[in-house]
Amino acid sequence: MYTERVSSLVEATVWTNAPAGTGLGRVLPDGCMDLLWSEGRLSVAGPDTRAYVPDGPPVPWAGVRFPPGVAPALLGVPAHELRDRRVDLAELRPATQVRRLRALVEAASDPMSGLEAAAARLAATAERPDPLLRRLVAALAAGRPVAATADELGLGARTLHRRSLAAFGYGPKTLARVLRLQRALALARAGLPYAQTAARAGFADQAHLARDVKELTGLPLGRLLGR
Repeated sequence: MYTERVSSLVEATVWTNAPAGTGLGRVLPDGCMDLLWSEGRLSVAGPDTRAYVPDGPPVPWAGVRFPPGVAPALLGVPAHELRDRRVDLAELRPATQVRRLRALVEAASDPMSGLEAAAARLAATAERPDPLLRRLVAALAAGRPVAATADELGLGARTLHRRSLAAFGYGPKTLARVLRLQRALALARAGLPYAQTAARAGFADQAHLARDVKELTGLPLGRLLGR
């Protein structure tokens, strides 16, 4: 069973997932990065450009999901170094710090609250995310074109691409594509017909929607939604 809540300590969503069956969950690209806890191990999920399907039998997980552009400052590593990767936190942070964070999670009443406290400790000494890139994310999430948004922010194409790689793990066009996918899935899950979903989410047509969903998630839209 999957549950989530908005964190009261950090800019993030805290979640837990205890698989009830034998199937493996498919994690879809959403522009986010996660601090993860499972079986006594702290790890980080980098930004995905394609669906991630875990290996091995399903196990319980807890996580703190940071919005696009937030996690790199906490971890002290550019997002593009973690693109499409899952790595131990010990590869990114000093071993002594990781031991303290692991002890914090283990001492908590539940993994969600412990992991949330660990994320807050990381955030306490981290730099604030770039406010310009926050505006970029908001504009792209609303469906604004990349070029127009860059002009509004006063950023050249090369500068925007370089800063996007560090903050999001990929360029602004890929981020826009991932956020468009999430808009489309939200509309389709709400029951909107596919043709209307495509138009409202910003796709050229329904065929464009179908291609993007298959390329980013690995499944046709109908199968992805369980129809």
